[in-house]
Amino acid sequence: MQAILHIIRKEFLQLKRDPRLLPIIFIAPVFQLLLLGYAANLDVKNIRMVICDLDKSVMSRELVSEFKQSGYFVPVSTISDPRKIDPYLDYGRASMALVIPENFAERIQAGKSSQLQIIVDGAEAAFASSSLQYASIIISRYSQGIVLQILKKTRGAGFSIPRVNPEIRLWYNPELKSRNFFIPGVLSLLLMVMTMLLTSLAIVKEKEMGTMEQLIVTPIKPYTLIIGKLAPFVIIAIIDTILVLVVAGFWFRVPIKGSILLLFGLTIIFLMTTLGLGLFISTVSKTQQQAMMTAMVFVMQPMIMLSGFVFPIENMPRAIQLLTYLLPLRYFIVIIRGIFLKGVGFYELWDQALVLLLFGIGILSLSVFRFRKKVL
Repeated sequence: MQAILHIIRKEFLQLKRDPRLLPIIFIAPVFQLLLLGYAANLDVKNIRMVICDLDKSVMSRELVSEFKQSGYFVPVSTISDPRKIDPYLDYGRASMALVIPENFAERIQAGKSSQLQIIVDGAEAAFASSSLQYASIIISRYSQGIVLQILKKTRGAGFSIPRVNPEIRLWYNPELKSRNFFIPGVLSLLLMVMTMLLTSLAIVKEKEMGTMEQLIVTPIKPYTLIIGKLAPFVIIAIIDTILVLVVAGFWFRVPIKGSILLLFGLTIIFLMTTLGLGLFISTVSKTQQQAMMTAMVFVMQPMIMLSGFVFPIENMPRAIQLLTYLLPLRYFIVIIRGIFLKGVGFYELWDQALVLLLFGIGILSLSVFRFRKKVL
C-alpha cells in the first residue's frame, strides 16, 4: 500500500512539473462543455425565408402572418417576382422561399384548391427537413381554419363543429431542448477522452524518457505499479466530473433528476474501460504521437460516431447496430442520460451497468495482462 501511495504521489508531482498539462486536465473539460453546449444544438429556429406574395389579398397576408407569428420563421425580404428568389438561396441570405400564386384567395372562396410553392435549400438536409415540417404544420393549420370558417358560414353561425383536441405531454424533456440531450453525452465523451489519452500518454512518456526501465528494476510488484499509474487518473476524472456537473447544472440549467451517487458509482465502472483502453494503447505504442493517433482513429472516432451520441442507433443499418453493442460508450450514454433526464435508478439501469462492468473487467484484465508481460 505504501508503494502505491508513493507511485500516486510521483504521478501528481509529474503533472505539477508540467504547467502546460494542468490547464488541459482541469480547464479544458469545462471549456469544451461550454463550447459544445452551445454549438451542439439541433433546435431549428429563426429560419430565414423570402416571401413572394403574388396575390396580395387579405387571405394571403393572413398566411404570411401565420409564418411570422410561429416563432420559427424570420422573413428577410418580400419580393414580387419569383425569378428573384434564386440569389437569396444561392448566396445563403435565405433558407426557404414561400410563393403565393395569383388568385389564391379567389380560388379558395370559390371552393377550389389552391397550390402554394415552397422552395427550400437542401444543402443541409436535417435543417431543410425540419423547415419543411414546420411549414407543412403551419399551412395545414391555416387550411383547417379556412375549412372551419366555410362550414360555419354554410351551416349557420351557431353551428358547432366537433373537433378532436389531442392532449400532448412530453416526458423527460418537455421543452425538446437538444442541449439537454447533448450535454450528458458530452460528459461521457470528456471522461473517455481525458482518461484514455492521459493514461496512454503518461505511460508512453515514461518509456520515451527512460524512467519506465528504472521503475521496472525496482522491487515494486507489477500490480502495484499498475494501480499507482491508474489511480491518479481516476481522481482526475472524478474532479472533472464534478466540474462538468456544476457547469451543466448551474450554467446550462440541465436537470439532474437522478441520484448523483449512482452517477459517480457507474462512472467509476465506465472508467475501468477507458483506463483499460488507455493502458492497452500504451503497450502497442512507442511514442506519444503514435499513442494519440491510435486512440483517436481506432477508439474515439468509432465510439463518437456509433455510440448514439449524435446519430440515433435505430437509424443505422442492421449490421452497424450489431457493431454498436461492442462499444462501452453506448451503454454509458444510456446510463447517464437516464440519470440526468429520466431520474431512473439502478433497477432500470442494472442491465446496462452489468454489460459495462463486464466490458470494464475484460478490457482492463487484457490490458493489465499485456502490460505485465511488457514489464516482466
